[in-house]
Amino acid sequence: MSRDPLVVGNVVGDVLDPFTKSASVRVLYNSRELTNGSDLKPSQVANEPRVEIGGRDMRNLYTLVMVDPDSPSPSNPTKREYLHWLVTDIPETTNESFGNEIVSYESPRPTAGIHRFIFVLFRQSVRQTIDPPGWRANFNTKDFAALYNLGPPVAAIFFNCQRESGCGGRRNPSVGGWS
Repeated sequence: MSRDPLVVGNVVGDVLDPFTKSASVRVLYNSRELTNGSDLKPSQVANEPRVEIGGRDMRNLYTLVMVDPDSPSPSNPTKREYLHWLVTDIPETTNESFGNEIVSYESPRPTAGIHRFIFVLFRQSVRQTIDPPGWRANFNTKDFAALYNLGPPVAAIFFNCQRESGCGGRRNPSVGGWS
């Protein structure tokens, strides 16, 4: 059985196909570095994070996508995937502020259940001219990557978030209980 947190958290399957990590990415909210499966409240993610891409060659460029596959609720994700942020042309060795923000950051504000928020990083083969999607709901990371010839992701990380007063675990439909 896989211990990859992206598989355990159903990120691979719901949003991404299996891929091999080949880039280093750090996501920091108020200097707190994310680890896969971190639990954060909306107040902790109100402002856009700092995203740092490791490496040594500024000629390598990346696209960053942030989505919520659990919108509006994990039990009824009719807006899957909700696009929260899209930045292209981020040079390796820098952070997202050096890229081209296509869709501005929208802070997570889940109203029902525990939502997964996923950062997906793609390596670009060329500078991208991206037509911003006219919507945020029903974005599809795989279709987006195919449309712009991005290939498989090179890194991904996710966190869990629920409303400030929320409590409890993620409902696991396969066993009909809480996990």
